[in-house]
Amino acid sequence: MTDQAVLAGILGVAVGVLLTLALVLVRRLARGSRDLGGEAERATSRTLHVAGLAAAELRGEQGPDLAKAARHLHTLLGAQAVAIVMGDGAVATDGAVAGLETSARRIADRVRETGRRQVFPRRDAPGAATEAVGAPMLLDGEVRGVLIAFAETVRGPLVRATGEVAQWCATQIAMTELEESRASLAEAELRALRAQISPHFIYNSLAAIASFITTDPERARELVLDFADFTRYSFRQRGEFTTLAQELGSIRHYLELERARFGERLDVRLRIAPETLSTVIPFLSVQPLVENAVKHGLEPLSQGGRIVIAAVDEITHTEISVEDDGAGMDPDQLRAALSGPAPATHVGLHNVDTRLRRLYGPAGGLVVETNTGAGTMVRMRIPKSQPLHETDAP
Repeated sequence: MTDQAVLAGILGVAVGVLLTLALVLVRRLARGSRDLGGEAERATSRTLHVAGLAAAELRGEQGPDLAKAARHLHTLLGAQAVAIVMGDGAVATDGAVAGLETSARRIADRVRETGRRQVFPRRDAPGAATEAVGAPMLLDGEVRGVLIAFAETVRGPLVRATGEVAQWCATQIAMTELEESRASLAEAELRALRAQISPHFIYNSLAAIASFITTDPERARELVLDFADFTRYSFRQRGEFTTLAQELGSIRHYLELERARFGERLDVRLRIAPETLSTVIPFLSVQPLVENAVKHGLEPLSQGGRIVIAAVDEITHTEISVEDDGAGMDPDQLRAALSGPAPATHVGLHNVDTRLRRLYGPAGGLVVETNTGAGTMVRMRIPKSQPLHETDAP
């Protein structure tokens, strides 16, 4: 199952839980009234708003802020007090009840033992005037935390609402962990791609620079700057995304280094629609295609060849293509390289295809047209209507 499918499933659960929660609270607020229209809608709106505030605190960029989340959940449940006890021992409470934290820890321990929602009488809750309901935050059968609501008398609606809210909190935790996992996967993929920057290419680049030091010092200086800019961009640490303009800037530096080696044997043509330059694309998604064209397409041929890099505005998408008239590839070998585990060759194509499919779905991968001796055309279609992503200047 892909990350996007998992995320879609979690979002579906989250929406279902949230709507159930809203309906429970709407019934509580609107009980006894025949006209549910205006008040029910306002109650739903308030519930969703407070739930959104709680979600923001549970999924904070610097980690969950349990104290603020408890405050919002207190409002959401309408209980006398609320406590959150996480599996790592962290506790947050909200409400003016004496001995709240001590009782919350004791109740949480008992809920973890059974893994089920429980109602606790006055002898287990703080003070003589409160009862409590504790509900587990379950993820894959594991109790990740416990949500506890305190009230003078715990009735059925509060028991059900606490259970629903606890499961909703578990969903928020799952979504946060999925996002962290996705970020770690993206970083690992980029590290793998950076590791494939060929030592052979680095050696050839430095050798080409050295050859110009005495014959053309100015050309050597320019190539040193190209090498520095290329490596700086390729190894930058932040941002999973970039713009097409930034990626093309790095490609220009790369091609200048290769041109110093190939000379007239390397012919590069750009056909870039100006309106496509601001397109947000995955970092290092076009550059590996150009490197693949040079290494596997043109380098095996003594006469070299031509590379055409194009970008076309297709209203809802930007289509980017890299075409060469070089050696081409066997289609069966290409399919095996793209569909199986990371191959020994064409690592760049495999990596880019995998990342595109993860980001844009199974149909969002590379389209490759090739055959032995017939050159290669690689295309990708990047949707314009995608969430804002962090990008860095190279």
